[in-house]
Parts: sequence; C-alpha cells; structure tokens
Amino acid sequence: MELMSFIVVTVAAFLAAGLTMYSGFGLGTLMLPVFALFLPVEMAVVATALVHGANNVFKVSLLGRHADLEVVLKFGLTAIVAAVFGAMALAYLVRLDVSLNLNVNDIPVSRVTPEKAAVGLLMIFFALFDLLPVFRKMEFKRRWLPLGGLLSGFFGGLSGHQGALRSAFLAKSGLGTDQFVGSNAVIGFLVDLTRITVYLGLFVAAGVHGDVTYENIWPLVIAGSLAAFCGVLLGKRYLHKVTMRSVRTLVGILLFAVGLALLLGVL
Repeated sequence: MELMSFIVVTVAAFLAAGLTMYSGFGLGTLMLPVFALFLPVEMAVVATALVHGANNVFKVSLLGRHADLEVVLKFGLTAIVAAVFGAMALAYLVRLDVSLNLNVNDIPVSRVTPEKAAVGLLMIFFALFDLLPVFRKMEFKRRWLPLGGLLSGFFGGLSGHQGALRSAFLAKSGLGTDQFVGSNAVIGFLVDLTRITVYLGLFVAAGVHGDVTYENIWPLVIAGSLAAFCGVLLGKRYLHKVTMRSVRTLVGILLFAVGLALLLGVL
C-alpha cells in the first residue's frame, strides 16, 4: 500500500468518525468512496464494514452503558432478522440488473438502482420529521421500534444504508443525547456483527486483484480503525455540550443530503 492511501484513509476516518458521532450514521457512507479510490469495489465494501464495525465496538465500550435496553431489544433484534431478507432481496435485484444510468461524453455520472431509489425516498421522508417545525414535536411511540428495526435492517441488507433510518427512529423515541448515542452504537454493533460475518466470506473469496490481496489490506483497515477511534474520542469530549435538538437537526440534514444523493445516483 502506498503512503498516500494511508494518509487519505486515516484523515477521512478521523474526520468522519468525529463528525458522525452525534448523528449515529454516515461513517460507512463517507468511507466507502475513500476506500474505493485504492481498492477494488468488493474489497472496499468489506474494508468499510470492518472499520465501521471496529468503530462501533469502540463506541460501545465508551458509551454502551448509556444504551436503553428496551430500545436495543425492540429495534435491534428485528433489524438483524430483516437484514438477512434485505440481503436476499439485493441478490435478486442484482440478478435483474435494472438501473437508470446517466453518462456525459461516455463518462458515467450517476447510476440509480431500485434499492437506492427506495432508500433515498425513505430518508428524505424521515428528514422532514426532523427539519420541518410542524413535525418537530412529534415522537414515535416505542411500540413502533420493531417496525423501525425492520425498515432499517431490511434496507441495510439491501444497500448498506441502515444507520440513517435507525437514527431517524431513535431520534424521535424520547431518548436523551447519551442514550441516543449509546443505543445507536449497540444496535449498530449487532447489525455489523451480522453483516461482517457474511462479508468476511466475500473478503477471502475476493482473492487477488493485481497487487492487492485480502491479506495485505489489513494494515489499511487497522489504520482507518485507529483514526476513527481518535475521532470518536474527540467527539465524546464534546458530547455533553450537544443538545438533542441539535442532534435531530444534524440527523435531518444528513438524511436529506444522503437521500437526495442516492436518488440522483451519485452515491
């Protein structure tokens, strides 16, 4: 691995982990294109999942004690089950190979697939609940948490974008800032544990791509993970200065931005 790849990955992981500490999602979305600069796409997916999983383990060790057990169980268990069905749906859609592509001078600019469009629309819908004043005071009753887990887990298995929908539900579930971040981390860890188990099979099966093998990208994954840990520590330092209102605003802005990017096919 070249020195430049380590510099870019570590800087990106540090900034992404710190900036997404409060939203509860975004690290994977931000890191995937960074890893894809230096790795084949399938390896970039695995590397991103490993850094994301390691980051969630670290967040759980720091903030897991603040997690709301009822929220974790009601949301997390259904998310894990739904992720399996989401992955099966993805396999079906991949076989269909349906997409809307935009090329400029034969250069691919965007690619919209059915799963990206569905997730993007859902994200924009939930963003409105955090951004529009008329919806700001609304909260989801905890009886709706299993439904949130189903949606988050299914679309996580389908497209890898599960943290945004999870944060949308948890931000409206009456949690304090510490409980929100802690519960988000624990649920994210449970889902990551499930998908990383599957991805590791892909990781080994990926074999050799030119000079890149699944064995020699571990240093890059470790460097990214350590940088993300530092970003989390920086974020934790300022956690108690952040209000839940500002968290919900950040969640709404990121939901809308990522949802729009998915709809336009640029993510």
